[in-house]
Amino acid sequence: MSAHKSASSSQSSASLGLVRRNAIILAGANAFIGACAPIAISLGGIVGDFLLDEDKSLATAPVTGFNIGVALGALPAAWLMRMIGRRYGFMSGALISGLGGLVAATALFQLNFWLFAAGLLIVGMGGAFVQQFRFAAADNAPENFKAQAISWVLIGGIFAAIIGPQTVILARDFFAPVQFAGAYGGLVVLSIIGFVILSFLRVHENTVLLEHEDEEPARPLSEILRQPQFLTALACGVCSFALMSFMMTGAPLAMIACGFSTDMATLGIQWHVLAMFGPSFFTGKLIARFGRETIVATGLIILIGCAFIASLGIELWNFWLALVLLGVGWNFGFIGATAMVTTTYRSSEKNKVQGVHDVILFSTVAFSSLMSGQILNAFGWDGINMIMWPVASLCLLILGLQVRRDRKNRAALA
Repeated sequence: MSAHKSASSSQSSASLGLVRRNAIILAGANAFIGACAPIAISLGGIVGDFLLDEDKSLATAPVTGFNIGVALGALPAAWLMRMIGRRYGFMSGALISGLGGLVAATALFQLNFWLFAAGLLIVGMGGAFVQQFRFAAADNAPENFKAQAISWVLIGGIFAAIIGPQTVILARDFFAPVQFAGAYGGLVVLSIIGFVILSFLRVHENTVLLEHEDEEPARPLSEILRQPQFLTALACGVCSFALMSFMMTGAPLAMIACGFSTDMATLGIQWHVLAMFGPSFFTGKLIARFGRETIVATGLIILIGCAFIASLGIELWNFWLALVLLGVGWNFGFIGATAMVTTTYRSSEKNKVQGVHDVILFSTVAFSSLMSGQILNAFGWDGINMIMWPVASLCLLILGLQVRRDRKNRAALA
């Protein structure tokens, strides 16, 4: 018995070591491939405005294309990784991101707005694989390490927050006089680096790493999606991400309209993305201590505070502080909601649930980024701020009702 326990403990330690190793590798890949997103988003609206002659309300359409790409790529990414495994699936996603960067750069040489939007859509499809990094880190992690594994992966976003905007600043004029083409050419290089890092990933697709992994058969998808816990987690995750995208997409255009330079707008996005991923060093530990729902609620409250700061004025500090709060609110809300989602499905159900979850999530995010341009064009920066707080408040109410329901269920079982 003692020998058996010793062997079991040794296997568990080795399994946890593999989980940690993979989380570090995914974080490294996220630092480079994840940098494609801030490049696409910080410049997407500005380049769209530059390429359009008349209807400027479509300026954020390329950013919408990026988010549509993430939504369209979610299910194919989940299917491909089910067929060929996480490692080769993620490496394929890196190549797709690089292809998108090549198409976007080509579009700038041709001054072709819709080809540019198509390029960002392809980058987004590669980004769908990046979004699966967080699930890959949590899949085989022990229950008490899931949130921390997700946080570890998102720490790579801190480096992406620096690498992305700095690539824009340093490389955008590389192909002068063709503006911005160098920044999107840089996506190709970043994707290749990420491809190499992902080649070191070692995921035992069929090995159970959890001591208490369930072996129950997969339930119908509709049954999983109808769970109140899943719906609440989905609503909070969608709210956190969609509101973040909504304000972040409009912010660079609003800053330029207020007289700030492209570099100031890009640096604002850099601070924002740093704030998105910086808290990941301790978000997992906060979730372990205070609970998933508490951290999600905190994130939603911070998003409301972000809208308040943005509504106070149009000075540089208003924009930058609001963007920082937007990033922190997203981090708490999204990581907490993702951790909530991982408790609603079995191992045999993970691919289909994760894929459908991200389709719903990024379809909404795509819509929010498109509406950002429309609202900004029609109602200005104040219009964007006014939409933030009621949506976040509604999700707070939904979360509160779920917490109350859970407490009643626990009391009934006691």
